[in-house]
Amino acid sequence: MDRPDARMDATPISAQQYDSWTVQECAGMEVVDGMVVASPSAPKRHNRLARILANALDAAAGPDWNADTDFDVRLQDVPLTNRRPDVVVYRAETIDLTPTRPEHVLLVVEVVSPGSETTDRIVKVDQYAKAGIPFYWRIEQAATGVPIVYTYVLDPATKAYRDGEMFTGSVKATAPFAVTVDLGVL
Repeated sequence: MDRPDARMDATPISAQQYDSWTVQECAGMEVVDGMVVASPSAPKRHNRLARILANALDAAAGPDWNADTDFDVRLQDVPLTNRRPDVVVYRAETIDLTPTRPEHVLLVVEVVSPGSETTDRIVKVDQYAKAGIPFYWRIEQAATGVPIVYTYVLDPATKAYRDGEMFTGSVKATAPFAVTVDLGVL
C-alpha cells in the first residue's frame, strides 16, 4: 500500500510510507499501531478553543518554545503511531524537524468533542504519558458553554500522569510556565 488513496484499507502502514505522503494527504487522520484512523473535521467551537489557547501558550512560552495546532507528533515508529493533538507546545529549535517527536514536546492539549471522549480521556492520555510528554491538558466543553481545563503532569518513574490543576473558563496555570487565558469568552 504505497498510495494515500488506498490508506483506508486494513493494511498497516510504515513510517516510511507515511513520510512519503504530502501534508495534504495526511490531513484529517492519525495513525495508531500502523492503522489509519480518520479524524473528522472539528466543530468551530473546538477549533476556536484550540486556537485561543495555542495563541496564549505561544505568547507565554518565551523564545525556547512554540505553540501551534494541527500537526503530527510521532509517538513511535514501529508500529507507526502519529497523533495530531489540538495544541502542541514544542521546542522552538525543532520547528523545521519532521517528524516532531515526544522529546521535542513539552505539552499536548486535546479539546474533547462528541465522538472523541474515550480517545481523549483514556487512550491518548496513556499514549502521551508512555511517550514521555511532560504535560497533558484536556479541555471539556461543558453544557454551560464554559470550558473546563484539566491539567496533568507526567510522573517519569511510572510513565503515568498525575492530576494537576483544574480551571473553569479562565486558565491561570503556573506549569509548564505561567500562562493566563480566558476560554470562557468565545
